[in-house]
Amino acid sequence: MIRLEELLRPKEVCRILGISYITLKRWIYNGTIKAVKTPTGRWRIPRSEVERILGGRKDTLIRAAIYARVSSSDQKEDLERQIGKLLNYCSTKGYKVVAILKDVASGLKTSRRNLLKLFELVADRKVDVVVITYKDRLTRFCFEYLEFFFEKFGAKIEIVFGGEPKDAYQELVKDLIAIVTSFAGRLYGMRSHKKKKFVEGVKKLIEAVERE
Repeated sequence: MIRLEELLRPKEVCRILGISYITLKRWIYNGTIKAVKTPTGRWRIPRSEVERILGGRKDTLIRAAIYARVSSSDQKEDLERQIGKLLNYCSTKGYKVVAILKDVASGLKTSRRNLLKLFELVADRKVDVVVITYKDRLTRFCFEYLEFFFEKFGAKIEIVFGGEPKDAYQELVKDLIAIVTSFAGRLYGMRSHKKKKFVEGVKKLIEAVERE
């Protein structure tokens, strides 16, 4: 008796291989993976094809963690856009996405919940590459220290778009004021009149520069 081979739905194949549906369709059309069409015109992929690709990638499969961040809750749409771009990037590179992490917090804040989770994944050697849109999404300062730390556990950081985004100005201003406030508090005391006056002076200076 001939045993019929199991045919998998595209969604399941994408999940197993860690690729997007667009990538799967491209593979079908260029012959990278064999597929069959049902009488209703839907694609189905033999399990043997999935196992073949997995077998060829066993020693080279790269595990990626995606990290995205915005500074405030009204930027959540941008957060989802970041994740979408990073998923497409990982799909193009053939990475297996093992974690999608996102935070709504300042780049100056070190106790971000999902940033700490990312550290744990790296320290446990569960990630080969950390993918971010821009360098400041991971941290505003001391990026090189994080890069060194990740490399010690066999993980590298890949920045998809290089420099800072064009709309990063307001976030930079907020971070600058936060830094000034912190240092003024140390110099004059958090509740002192001098500290408040100093911070207000910096804010007015920034406003004056913006008007020019």
